[in-house]
Amino acid sequence: MTTNSPASIWVKSSYSTQNGGSCVEWAPSNVTATGIIPVRDSKRPTGPVLMISADAFAGLVRLARSSAL
Repeated sequence: MTTNSPASIWVKSSYSTQNGGSCVEWAPSNVTATGIIPVRDSKRPTGPVLMISADAFAGLVRLARSSAL
């Protein structure tokens, strides 16, 4: 984990709601330059950031879309 980067452009999950839904944000602009995707809690935008590989992020998306949750 790392601290939040103010230069990142964050994209909120389509499952997030305006009422504080429990979802995440990610910064896709970092993937091209680093191959790493920053992910954070959308309710804590100044909180810690999890840095994961593009493959790991794809796995998270597959899991979120599956009926296994």
